Amino acid sequence: MSDMPMPPEYDEARRAAYKRVKARRDLAGHVVAYLIVNAFLVVVWWFTAPHGYFWPVWVMAGWGIGLLFNVWDVFGRRPITPADIDREMRRGT
Repeated sequence: MSDMPMPPEYDEARRAAYKRVKARRDLAGHVVAYLIVNAFLVVVWWFTAPHGYFWPVWVMAGWGIGLLFNVWDVFGRRPITPADIDREMRRGT
């Protein structure tokens, strides 16, 4: 490997890539926790009242909404670019 210093753009790109990788890994952990906890709640429901009211749906729905926002944040939202900032500055207040 070379001893030449990397340009500042490289450091910024590396930080942005690290942030994206971390966000995806955090999302994966969130999905795993959602699946394990909700599976446990369904098992509890099944053993206590299998033909009764399916109360785990409330936990699944509430947590699922939060999970969907997390998915959107990781995969749907695009990063802010210098062009976005320039456009906003031209627009003014």
